[in-house]
Amino acid sequence: MREEFTDHADTWYRPHEQKAAQYFASLHAQIKEKTYVASLIDDFHLWKKNHIHHYSLLSLLSRGKRKPDSKDYHRYIQWLNHMGKLDDYLDRSISYIYMRDLGKALHSPDTQVSIQRLVTNIKDHLIRTTSSSDHNQSEFMSIAGVYRWGQKENVEHAVIWVLDKIKAVSAHIPKEMNAEHAIRKLIKIILGVILHVLDEMDDTTPPVERARSLDEAIRLGYCYGLTYPFIDDLLDSDALNGYEKEQYSNMIRTAIMSGTVPELGEWTGNNADIIPFIHAELREAFEYIKNHQRSETLNTFFEQSYVFFHSQDIDRVKVLTNTSYTNEDLYVPIILKSASSRLIVRSVLSAAIDDGFDNRTFYYGIYNQLADDFADMFDDMKEGAVTPYTYYLTYRNQRPDLINPFEMYWAVISNLIHNVYQSDAKTREVILDRAINGLKRCKERVGLEKYNEIMDIFASGMPELNQLIQHMVRKADDVDFFDKLVRDQMVTTLRNNRTEKDHFFNTIKSVRNQINTLLHIPKHNGIPEMKESIIDAANYSLESGGKRLRPIMAWVMGVNEYGLPSTAIMPLLRSLEYMHTASLIFDDLPSQDNASTRRGRPTLHHMHNSAIAELTGLFLNQKAMGEQASLNDFDAKAVLTLIQYSSERAADMCAGQAMDLQSKGKALTLEQLNTICFYKTGIAFEASLVMPAILAQAQETEISTLKKFAYHAGIAFQIKDDLLDLEGEQHLLGKPVGQDAHNNTSTFVTILGKEGARKEMWEHFCLATEALKDMPRNTTFLKHLLNYMIHRES
Repeated sequence: MREEFTDHADTWYRPHEQKAAQYFASLHAQIKEKTYVASLIDDFHLWKKNHIHHYSLLSLLSRGKRKPDSKDYHRYIQWLNHMGKLDDYLDRSISYIYMRDLGKALHSPDTQVSIQRLVTNIKDHLIRTTSSSDHNQSEFMSIAGVYRWGQKENVEHAVIWVLDKIKAVSAHIPKEMNAEHAIRKLIKIILGVILHVLDEMDDTTPPVERARSLDEAIRLGYCYGLTYPFIDDLLDSDALNGYEKEQYSNMIRTAIMSGTVPELGEWTGNNADIIPFIHAELREAFEYIKNHQRSETLNTFFEQSYVFFHSQDIDRVKVLTNTSYTNEDLYVPIILKSASSRLIVRSVLSAAIDDGFDNRTFYYGIYNQLADDFADMFDDMKEGAVTPYTYYLTYRNQRPDLINPFEMYWAVISNLIHNVYQSDAKTREVILDRAINGLKRCKERVGLEKYNEIMDIFASGMPELNQLIQHMVRKADDVDFFDKLVRDQMVTTLRNNRTEKDHFFNTIKSVRNQINTLLHIPKHNGIPEMKESIIDAANYSLESGGKRLRPIMAWVMGVNEYGLPSTAIMPLLRSLEYMHTASLIFDDLPSQDNASTRRGRPTLHHMHNSAIAELTGLFLNQKAMGEQASLNDFDAKAVLTLIQYSSERAADMCAGQAMDLQSKGKALTLEQLNTICFYKTGIAFEASLVMPAILAQAQETEISTLKKFAYHAGIAFQIKDDLLDLEGEQHLLGKPVGQDAHNNTSTFVTILGKEGARKEMWEHFCLATEALKDMPRNTTFLKHLLNYMIHRES
């Protein structure tokens, strides 16, 4: 261990603990003397003027739209704008975030300028995105929307990096944890760090400096945010047993005290396959943060990290069966952990010392923590977690010395308004808005009867104030917050995405299994021996596995979206896979790519010879045409249109392969490569989508949208192939890597470089995603197909 860190572990914590104890003592005195009650009653009488409205029946009828449920995100934003409430709604929301996350004083003119600038930007974005007829997912919640922001700020590399990181974390959340909330917290921290950096910049910041700062903020935000799912949530969950939690906590403590993450060592148990990933990711994050510290801030970073972790650890080991915790035991650690969780952000960023920020953040933290503990108290009770609320609920009748946490909450609010923020009117407005909103949300969540029961327990010691508070809960309006709306929307979106993703892969698996049973070409009695050998060769190629993406796409579009009978389109599915397999046989020939393996097995010309391979490819193309001609359950004109379209596209694929061969050893332009890529890859994707649309006699505008999507999806798919040829693993790909370099083939990687190719792939991902906005059908499958294409490993 680094001696200077180890020696200072106690001295790091002790002064912070003493400061927290002093803060607690001052709050305790206010509760004993009830001094907070009279001041808050006065505050509420001032506050209610903006929130208790008396409408006549005529005015209610003339107000227009009825208020929608806030769960209907788009309609709710539209309603706020229609009613002229959107500006105030965003103003109180952003003001709250500036207080909570940035430690700002709202009376500062500079802070107000920053808030109004951000309010204007968010309002413009919301009006633009919620006016769309496509309300499946708001733009800022979409991956494409995030990448477009990255392009605008010239931080595409950082955005690609963090999206890949978040995806990897999502795949390694233990099942005992709430995956959606874990990822939501991670994203929230990343956004918070970005907001810190944005607040430090203005219009005079040079673009290069702005991009550098945002790039760093994204990476630092992820590295710090990772501690929430992989330290805080993991240790709070049942994913680790008692011994493992102790082992894991000691590892974290050692890292902070020594400045180096120790080796994981032997790890067994239910999550032995996940812990090595978590350890490696935390180690990388820890080193990144440490290496981005200035020498003069490094000790502050470790000190605040230790205070944060140690205060959490003290709280975490408490058990609800212990009857002897003092009020100090209950409140001092949460003062420390709630304050240090935000103080550490500026340390992570190596920001200059700001005493005003430090003081405001220190005193503010417990307010937010008590609000969260109130909202979670019943879940915490079920889990046996010790919080001021659960402990008071359990022992209030046995321990008259226990402080009522609800009274502590209002004492903290009074202290913030009058002692920390000097009775600032805007601060009073925002804090009381938030407090009443929290009680309204609680009442809605648990129901009136349970809510009244809660208030009988917690509010009996302040009857006059509580009577006024409950009146506000019943009558007050305009106290909702944008961050709560975004939180709910994010959790819903993450949960829906996971459900959709599971359904997507289940569909892929189910349909692939169906298709695999359809592909075998039978050998009828009496056929010539030579044809028999061609059929054997065709079945060898067909039976070697494969993704079957093209027929799967056709099945989903045909059956799920156009309502075509599944049995009736089976010939179409066979034709698509026959044509695709033929194209692979031709690609592998010595005269073309000269590949030795395909799908983990020797290529056909290695099993037989080039002549047999060429004849087999021709045979499969003819079989495909025959299958299309047997689509007997559909309109004859539509089938003829499909066959004509198919033959044209097959000719285009030949032209694409010819262009590819002619380009060997030549330096291509990006435009030329896009053309070759579309003819070789994109056309097959297009056909898989367009052919079912032709059979369903879809409108030409819809078919044009499918073509546009397929064009960009096909290029994104090919770029991913090029990247996999450079950095993939042969056992996953089923073919050797490095073939493009060996064959001197121009690829997106050779033209643009690895990172440039990755950016180009994401550009086409965005263009394909944006094309789906014009699709008049459910696009969930295509959205997840696109995600699969750019994140696959084979």
